This record gives sequence, C-alpha cells and structure tokens, in this order.
Amino acid sequence: MIDIDLIVEDDGWDALGNLEALSQRAFDAGRSVERADGTVSLLLTDDAVLQQLNKDFRGIDKVTDVLSFPALPMDRPLLGDIAVGYGISTRDAAAQGKTLADHLTHLLVHGYLHLLGHDHMQPDEAEIMEALEIAALASLGIANPYESD
Repeated sequence: MIDIDLIVEDDGWDALGNLEALSQRAFDAGRSVERADGTVSLLLTDDAVLQQLNKDFRGIDKVTDVLSFPALPMDRPLLGDIAVGYGISTRDAAAQGKTLADHLTHLLVHGYLHLLGHDHMQPDEAEIMEALEIAALASLGIANPYESD
C-alpha cells in the first residue's frame, strides 16, 4: 500500500476534486505494474516552485511538470518525494487534448516509477519505463500518452 503525504500549495488543483483519491488511484495503478509499499510525499504546487526545485536539484533553470526525489533505503518506508506544477501541467494537458486528471495521473505514475529507480535517459530505459506507464494507465482506461493521434 502507498500512504500519501499530500501538500497542496496551488488552489488550482482543487478543481480536480478529491486529490487524495485521485493520487491513490494513480499510485495503485503504478503498483499494479511494479509493486512497492511505503509513503510518498506529494507536493502539488505552482510553476515557480517547480522551476526553483529544478534549478536547485538539477541545475536546470526552467519549469518542468514533475520532479521525483527517491528516498535512500535507510529512509524506508518513505519511497520519496514527488512535486508537480499546476500551470505547466494544465498547459500540457490542454496541448495534448487530455483532461488534467488523466495527465496528473500519468505524471504521478511516472514519478512513482522514478522513485523505484526507473529512468528514461537511455533509449532502452525509456522503452521499459514507458511500457510500464502505458500498462498502468491502461488499467485505468487512460489512453497511451506516447501515442499521437
């Protein structure tokens, strides 16, 4: 089971309704393809915070939609932290013709897989990670996010 420590810093996220339930559904889908138990600290915030986190931790001074920070094994049961920016997520969802709820679900599955050590920097890693994301999202009836219409 995934326990969620949810912090909502941008009121825009409230339009999605029960964020705890939406997040739990996303993490349960992630667990359906790669099982882990523990706590995820989830920050739903704004673009400025995501840009600052990206700059501070990755040396990249631009906004991004999701960041994941895996915990060390000694920090278990904490799996790690995930932060998602509202503005960029909303813009990306609209540009991709998706609902914000489905896009956030994808970002949370993506972040969860990062917490478990998956990455997409190399083509073979990306193929594995994307296949897991596609399967997790399909379990919820959400279309393949990597397939263009």
